[in-house]
Amino acid sequence: MTERLRPDDLAFLAAESASTPMHNATLEVFSPPKDGFDHDTLLALVADRIAFAPRYRQVLRRVPGRLAYPLWVDDTDFDLTYHVRRSALPRPGSMHQLRDLVARIMSRQLDRTRPLWELYLIEGLEDGRFALLSKSHQVLVDGVGTIDLGQVILDLDPAVRETVHDDWRPERAPSATGLVAQAVGDAVRNPVSALRTARGNAEAVVRSVGALGGRALDLAGAVSDRRTLPDSPVNTALSQQRRFVTVATSLEDYRKVRRVHGGTVNDVVLATITGALRSWLMTRAEPVHGSRTLRAMVPMSVIDSDLEPTSLGSQVAGHLLSLPIGEPSPVVRLHQVSYALKAHKETGRAVAADRIAGVAGFAPTTFHALGSRVAAAQSRRGFNLVITNVPGPQFPLYAAGAQMLQSFPVPPLLPGHALAIGVTSYDGGVYVGLTGDRDALPDLDVLGQCVSEALEELVDSASASRQRAPRGRKKAVAPKPPSPKPTSKAGKP
Repeated sequence: MTERLRPDDLAFLAAESASTPMHNATLEVFSPPKDGFDHDTLLALVADRIAFAPRYRQVLRRVPGRLAYPLWVDDTDFDLTYHVRRSALPRPGSMHQLRDLVARIMSRQLDRTRPLWELYLIEGLEDGRFALLSKSHQVLVDGVGTIDLGQVILDLDPAVRETVHDDWRPERAPSATGLVAQAVGDAVRNPVSALRTARGNAEAVVRSVGALGGRALDLAGAVSDRRTLPDSPVNTALSQQRRFVTVATSLEDYRKVRRVHGGTVNDVVLATITGALRSWLMTRAEPVHGSRTLRAMVPMSVIDSDLEPTSLGSQVAGHLLSLPIGEPSPVVRLHQVSYALKAHKETGRAVAADRIAGVAGFAPTTFHALGSRVAAAQSRRGFNLVITNVPGPQFPLYAAGAQMLQSFPVPPLLPGHALAIGVTSYDGGVYVGLTGDRDALPDLDVLGQCVSEALEELVDSASASRQRAPRGRKKAVAPKPPSPKPTSKAGKP
């Protein structure tokens, strides 16, 4: 069944260039099952689950003369082995080598003549582990018609499911004449829609020509509000290469800080990132005076009762947050972040973390994709970087019997934005993925180290607060036991 591309998706395609590929990714590290895990195992797993994400077997077909928006049609030459790929690190592969490989894969655009996704099995990690890197274009995952493939390939237990035979057969794609006839018919029935299509196609052509001319930075509006955008080294022209850094932390540390200082785990995560950015900028000799901030786009899930039942039950809205990097106190930074997000919490539309984590499958992969879509669509609002934070289930998940140990988001870079940060919590851990431009941020690993140190600083403040009495109060002193009354020789008082 064909479906026409939406206008906002067409804008994503038009703004894409070699320096700004528009795809999301997730890096997951697994411990192999006793029976092992190989490329054939992964192929069988994807073949069994891809029916839950039908768009992963479709390609975009353009209408001659741009008379209408492109169509999603079944790929008559669909080849699963092209999309499910195999790679390896020299044994024993380190996380540093894995991150470098991910950065190189993320630097390459997807082939638009095929379904817009790739899945890599990366073998050779130390301790016998392996990794899966899933990569999907932003136009592919909308959370309503299509969810991310990574959401459906994981199970709640290690039992290997019996493969279900999928008798999918591609529908015949309409011919060029049929596409034109359909477009003309749609224009006659709905002239207003035809006018919008013409306007959208014209804007897409302008974006495409600009991108080819090397002006992609101006097209997506990354710095269209530059006069009010805080100055930052993370806003610059991009190269075609990427860097990727991972940071693994403990969820209990964030919860400890929340219990002592208040707020939510999300507040503590954002305060940690704020402290990390402050320390990182100081290593670069950048000024971090008391009033300095960085403006972050923080996509957040909100309740929307108007969504169709087939959707995830919530949608993602963009929230601009000024990160107080000029504040030296980690506790004050936390309170400032918490206060800035208070308005969102009081709207009544905020979605609780446990509700998102309870969505069927591994929802973070889909929610990160939705967050990236929102950020790209709202880039003209003017911000320095994008931060997506998605809570996941707090119990282990499995892929064909292999236990997933870690899950790191790999967020894309917007035009003019040399840094993007993604955060996923899963099974007692909080996993941070930092994507940076290779030329603009040669010290991205320093920022990763600063994330760990910023969290330690907050944890230390929570420990000190427990030992210190609140201001205006005296420490409670345990009463002394009463002295025994003197007794007579006869034993009477």
